Amino acid sequence: MKLKTKNVKMISDSDWDKLVIKTYGRPYSFQQQNNCQDRGAFCITIPVKIAEDFENDTVPEIVNDAKMGVSFEAWLKRNPKKPIPNQEYDFELEMWWQRNFYPHVEMVANDLCKKGLIEAGDYVIDIDW
Repeated sequence: MKLKTKNVKMISDSDWDKLVIKTYGRPYSFQQQNNCQDRGAFCITIPVKIAEDFENDTVPEIVNDAKMGVSFEAWLKRNPKKPIPNQEYDFELEMWWQRNFYPHVEMVANDLCKKGLIEAGDYVIDIDW
């Protein structure tokens, strides 16, 4: 019996973050999403045929609130420099974007592909912190 294998393109989570930040000009950290992801591999085939998008247009403007994830459109519309209530330090705004106010990765992946910034194919985002 021969073992079946599949070639994939591996991306470090930090390289993925850099591409997203450079492309959209917004704070972003893939690892910080979904209650801070553990080390591991996130597999995705791009483009995603039916990409999931969050329904929320907003979430509470509180760092580490239980509500997370916003629609891709809402994420693109919000001014990344607009402070959140009771913000004392710059890192709080960035952390809120990274942990609470982020789009679904499938929406980002499809848009990056549509823009010609990543090729279609099978990818693994290596989460390693």
